[in-house]
Amino acid sequence: MHNPPFFTDDTIVFGLLMLLLGIVFYTSSSEDKALKKFYSVVPALLMCYLLPAIFSSFHIIAPKWEEISSTGEIINKESKIYFIASRYLLPAALVLMTLSIDLKALLNLGYKAIFVFLAGTVGIIIGGPIAILIVSLFSPETVGGNDFDAVWRGLSTIAGSWIGGGANQAAMLEIFKYNQSKYGAMVLVDIVVANIGMAALLYGIGKKERINKWLKADNSAIQKLQDKVSNYQESVKRNPSLSDYMVLIAIAFTSVGLSHWGSQIASEFCKNTFESVNNPKSFFSTFGGTFFWMITIATIIGIILSNTKLKTYEGAGASKIGSIFIYILVASIGMKMDLSAVFDNPGLIVVGIIWMLIHFIIIFAFAKLIKAPYFFIAVGSQANVGGAASAPVVAAAFHPSLASVGVLLAIFGYIAGTYGAILCAFLMETVSP
Repeated sequence: MHNPPFFTDDTIVFGLLMLLLGIVFYTSSSEDKALKKFYSVVPALLMCYLLPAIFSSFHIIAPKWEEISSTGEIINKESKIYFIASRYLLPAALVLMTLSIDLKALLNLGYKAIFVFLAGTVGIIIGGPIAILIVSLFSPETVGGNDFDAVWRGLSTIAGSWIGGGANQAAMLEIFKYNQSKYGAMVLVDIVVANIGMAALLYGIGKKERINKWLKADNSAIQKLQDKVSNYQESVKRNPSLSDYMVLIAIAFTSVGLSHWGSQIASEFCKNTFESVNNPKSFFSTFGGTFFWMITIATIIGIILSNTKLKTYEGAGASKIGSIFIYILVASIGMKMDLSAVFDNPGLIVVGIIWMLIHFIIIFAFAKLIKAPYFFIAVGSQANVGGAASAPVVAAAFHPSLASVGVLLAIFGYIAGTYGAILCAFLMETVSP
């Protein structure tokens, strides 16, 4: 935790994030030759992510900090921007981006999406113990520890986060009882390494044709879906009126309200009806979380609306407004990334980076084996490591209509997270010095 950043008022911070997004979009659409060359190497989406991270690293803005009250008491403060972006704008974006989806064409993407996602899960399960083995060769104290201070117990929480999400991470902390006074270091590794991984995936999107060529991938199903959606967008395209925008906003935020309402009902029902949901060690514990139900219900609403006349509002710019919300979410995720934090605990960061590299090696190797396109690698990896908050971001970077793929795979991650992380933890315990 740090001292207060230069800007602590969320209104000012939000304005700064919007300024950064505006600069990126203005410069990336410029005809200037130097800027065109720059953005041919570094994708605009990556810059929308990195610029807030740089501002956070220089402590101009921060996701969390500490303040001392007039009585000398330490008060933990936290920016609400990411919370608002992930709870309000993400479900709104999912509905608007799913409005033009063709569910049949989505299902035609086939088994490769799920298989590559599962390969990513395997990469995380075996990556943890391999990373411990490698680091123990030159720095056994980094991955050692006894009883509840044992590093493998702390790393189990990262496994939970990277296979599933926050709920699975909390479950691992509960199951393996890692010393909570040291838990902050694990959260740091989780955030820093996961964000480095996401940055690498976003960079790869700019090179997707070259990567697909190396993978010898069959990209036809994805291209067919993109073309189908693009053709539909053109067929219903119109000059949007104020009424169109108001209806779109009504669709988006009525759906957000419904998804929050439905998530509360579903979560309470599961907690009150099934004992296993209240047990963090259970396979079904995920179903007690409101975030899981929120993104699931929002996606279902979008799919239902895509079979009604409201689908024609894609021509008024539904997916473009959804994309705006996604880019705001990207900036808020970037804000959580403090690049200087890499030096706070370099040994554990090295463990995390080796772990992430093994995850990437396995997911790329499997994708090459079955000739799956880079889209499945990027979304499959992020559905594991980033979950439902960032998997749609990466999917939508390929095409807005593909955001639903990220959500559907992330839901698999939430369900598999607890047991995958438990297996990973037992393997890490076995190889720990």
